[in-house]
Amino acid sequence: MSRSTDRLKSDKRAWFGGGVIVLLALMAVAAPLFARHDPFGVDLINSLQPPSVSHWFGTDIQGRDVWARLVYGARVSLSVGIVSQGIALTLGVILGLLAGYYGRWVDELVMRLADVTLAFPTLLLLIALVAALQPSLGIVFITIGVVGWAGMARLVRGQVLVVRELEFVQAERALGAADLRILMQHILPSVVAPVVIAGTLGVAGAIMAESSLSFLGLGVQPPTPSWGSMIADGRDLYQLRHAPWTSVFPGLAIGAAVLGFNLLGDALRDALDPRNVRTAMPAAAGIAETARQ
Repeated sequence: MSRSTDRLKSDKRAWFGGGVIVLLALMAVAAPLFARHDPFGVDLINSLQPPSVSHWFGTDIQGRDVWARLVYGARVSLSVGIVSQGIALTLGVILGLLAGYYGRWVDELVMRLADVTLAFPTLLLLIALVAALQPSLGIVFITIGVVGWAGMARLVRGQVLVVRELEFVQAERALGAADLRILMQHILPSVVAPVVIAGTLGVAGAIMAESSLSFLGLGVQPPTPSWGSMIADGRDLYQLRHAPWTSVFPGLAIGAAVLGFNLLGDALRDALDPRNVRTAMPAAAGIAETARQ
């Protein structure tokens, strides 16, 4: 663990990605301190004002301060990324452990459910689920988390299939240890590293998913600020030509958040896998694609 920590500390990607994440987290937690204006305050007289000393990132078509809405939008994006990925991790780890450890019909059932989930394009599946329900922040949390469990379950299952055949696990079985004890004390700690990597990268994918849903009007509902909905508000031709800041700055915020989590995930992958410096271990090879689906 100390070697992994040393590798992580010396990795510039970890410092840059972690710095971006910490900055966004501070903005989200202390939004009233960072925002100079009311993110909901409509001022039609100052509509589409360019960036200035008074309005750092300008104003939107309703005269609302873009910087203030950007700061409060960080709350939505980060909370969706963390909570939905927490749901995906919980479901994926539990089902992956059960499928890999017990095998047979349990493995068959879980993997067929995962295949069905992964058979649909992720964004289209999210749109269908959210559209069938009433779009809200809670629905976005649940749908992104539920859709994301399959890749995590397959990752955990692959690790468990290897670990369960190791001698110390077989010795525990021979001594009559309960399955729950073996799973929690021996197998689960062995799969923590790829799960942490997948979870970090998965947050970036969840932020992209929420932004896409909000852009389509199926995510966070107005007037709550969201980076995706802010881009949607500024997508008409007039604003793109004469007030590009209304959509450019939210797009940059999404890019910064996704880049930060991806860089930190890549650094964790290399730090936790001493066999590879540039190439991820077999189990982690599909993590990036799973997180970006």
